[in-house]
Amino acid sequence: MLDRLSSSQEELHHAELQQDTEAVGCTRICDCDDRQIVKVTGTLRTVTLRPRAGVPALEAELFDGSAALDVVWLGRRSIAGIEPGRKLIASGRISMSRGRRVLFNPRYELRPLGQE
Repeated sequence: MLDRLSSSQEELHHAELQQDTEAVGCTRICDCDDRQIVKVTGTLRTVTLRPRAGVPALEAELFDGSAALDVVWLGRRSIAGIEPGRKLIASGRISMSRGRRVLFNPRYELRPLGQE
């Protein structure tokens, strides 16, 4: 109880996200390795449109309290429901790009808004 009172809001949010990861049976992002097929969950921090090689690409940063990874949908300019602050579960094969974990064209499930 004392730890909870002395923790910052950010630390409490990170702990809550990590508990959520365990509750739905997902892998923590910090434990994901290159070329591994994973199922991860977290909160979208940012969503941007960033073309790759002349092709539209919607990029989002997914954070689960342990680490962040980039989720990229190639050929998409927008996806309904994909917005900052939204929680989702994503699965696919992790790759490494410039030292960051990336998940291209993942299978995803938006978490209900009432659970946020």
